[in-house]
Amino acid sequence: MQIVLFEDHLSSSFLPLTYTRPVGDLRMGMMTMAERYARIFNTEAAHETRVPLRALFNQPSAQMQLHINARLFPTPSLVNELRSLKPGDALYSADELLARYVDTRQDMREHRVDSAADLTRIERITDLFSMNAMAIAFDYELMPKDTSQVQLHPSNTVIGDSSKLFVHASAKVYATTFNTLDGPIYIDADAEIMEGSHIRGGFYLGKHATMKLGTKIYGATTIGPECKVGGEISNSVFWGYSNKAHDGFVGNSIIGQWCNLGADTNTSNLKNNYSNVKIWSYTAGDYGDTGLTFCGLIMGDHSKCGINTMFNTGTVVGVNANIFGGGFPDKHIPSFSWGGPDGWENYQPEKAFETIGKVMQRRSIQLDDETRKLLQQIFEDTSYQRGKTVEG
Repeated sequence: MQIVLFEDHLSSSFLPLTYTRPVGDLRMGMMTMAERYARIFNTEAAHETRVPLRALFNQPSAQMQLHINARLFPTPSLVNELRSLKPGDALYSADELLARYVDTRQDMREHRVDSAADLTRIERITDLFSMNAMAIAFDYELMPKDTSQVQLHPSNTVIGDSSKLFVHASAKVYATTFNTLDGPIYIDADAEIMEGSHIRGGFYLGKHATMKLGTKIYGATTIGPECKVGGEISNSVFWGYSNKAHDGFVGNSIIGQWCNLGADTNTSNLKNNYSNVKIWSYTAGDYGDTGLTFCGLIMGDHSKCGINTMFNTGTVVGVNANIFGGGFPDKHIPSFSWGGPDGWENYQPEKAFETIGKVMQRRSIQLDDETRKLLQQIFEDTSYQRGKTVEG
C-alpha cells in the first residue's frame, strides 16, 4: 500500500511555502507530513498535487493507495480509523473528505465511513510554528533511537529527563546544555553543535545541520537538514539548506529552503502595543489577523537578506526575493523582488538562476530543469504582486 497525500481548497493558505511544495511536504516537528505518515504506516508516501509540482515530487504509482488529506495531523484515533479502512471506503467528517482507500485495478463504488476520531488540522501558515511543540513531542516517539551507540561527551550538561534527549552517535556535540523540562530534544545524524550552545526543548536538529558557537535555542524549534544557524532562535521552523549562521534574533518564524539571513538579521515578533499581529494573506490579497500576539518572519524558498536587516512584526517574504539596505523593509515582499526600503525592482529569473545554481553547487546539488520551470512559472504568476503597494 502507498500513502498518497492530497491537497484541498486550503492549500493556498500556506503560501508562499506552497508555491514550491505540496501541503504534504510542509515541515513541522521533526519531519514533513509525508515523512510522518510514511513512518507510521511503514511504507512510501506520494503526493496528489498541482500540475507545476508533479515533476518534482513522488507521484502515486501503487495499485493499493491510501489517500489522506495532507492537512490532517495523524492523531492516534485517526490512525486507527485509517488502518481499518477497506478498498472503496471513504472517511468523512461531515462534508469533509478525510481519506479514501483506492484499489486502482477496480472501479469501485465509494462507501462512506463517518469518522469519530479526534482530528487535528493545520489550517493556516502560522500553525507550523504554533503547533510545533505538539508535533515535536509526537515525532520524538516515532524517531529511531539506537541508544546503545550513544555516549554523550562529559563536557555536556543535561537538565531534566535524560530519556527525552537523543543525540545520534555520529553527531558532534561538545560543551552544550540541554534542557528537556518543556519538551524532548533530538539531534540527528552527522549534526554538529559547537561549544557554548544552550538548547531548551522541544527541539530538533536535522541531519548534517550545524549550530555555531554559542547558539541559543528556545523551543519549540525545528532546524531542518543541512542548515547552519547561530545567534538566538525561538519557536521557529527552518526548512533545510538554509542559513542563519551569525548573531541576531529569529522568533515565531518560518524560514523556507535555500534561504540565507545575513549577519545580525533580526525579526520583530511582538508589536509595541501588544495587539494581534496581521500578516499578508495571498488568498485575500490583503492583511489578515493571525489571532497571535507573537509572529515574526515567514520567508519563501531561495530568498535572502543582507547584513543588519530588520524585519517588522509579521513580515511575509515570497520566493526568491533579495533584500538589502537600511531601515525596515516592507511587511509584504512579493516573490522575485530585488531591493529594500529605498525601492524595489524585479529580480529577473536568469539572474536569479545564476545565484541559485551557485548556492546549490556549494552543497553538491545541481539546479535541474524542472526546478527552473517551476521558478519561472512562479515569477510569471506573481508578476501582478510586484509594483503594488506593499506597506501594511
